[in-house]
Amino acid sequence: MERKEQILTLLRSFIGQRPGFEPGNYSDWSSYRSEMRSVTQDRHDAEELLHAVEWRSSITAEALTEAFRAFSGRLTLTETPEGKLRLDYCTGQYFPTEYRKAVCSVLSQALWDHTRNHCMPTPETMHNSETGETVERYKGKRAGDYLRDTMRQQFGRRLARRYFD
Repeated sequence: MERKEQILTLLRSFIGQRPGFEPGNYSDWSSYRSEMRSVTQDRHDAEELLHAVEWRSSITAEALTEAFRAFSGRLTLTETPEGKLRLDYCTGQYFPTEYRKAVCSVLSQALWDHTRNHCMPTPETMHNSETGETVERYKGKRAGDYLRDTMRQQFGRRLARRYFD
C-alpha cells in the first residue's frame, strides 16, 4: 500500500472511532445531545475533507505529512521501528470534542498548502501609489483572500469559515 493511502486509511479509522463521551460530565441531557450533534458534524466535515484530499493525486504523502503541523501539532504521525505508521493524539481538554477537529485541521492545512503551491494563477504586479510599494495580486486579490474565496467555492461557506479562515 502506498504511503499516502496508509495515512488516509489511518485518518479514516481515527475519524470513525467512537467519541467516548462520559454523560457524567454534562449537567443535563440537552447539553449532552447538543455536544453529540456537534461531534457528528465534525465527523461529516472530516469525511468531506478526507475525500477532497483523496481525489487530489497531486497531494503527496510528504505534503500530507507536513500538514500534521496544524492544530498545534497535537495529532502526530509516527513510524514504528517495524516501519508501520500510527497516529497519536495529545488531548487538549476533552478528547471527544476535539479529535475530529484535529483531523479537519490537518486535512485543511494539506488542501490550503496544495492550492497555494499548485493552483494559484499567475500573479499580477501592481504598484500602490500611496505607499510606493509593488504588490502581487491574484485576479485582483491578495493571496490569502484569493485562497479563502477558492476554498469557499469548493467547500461552501460553513466549512470554509471553520477551517480555511
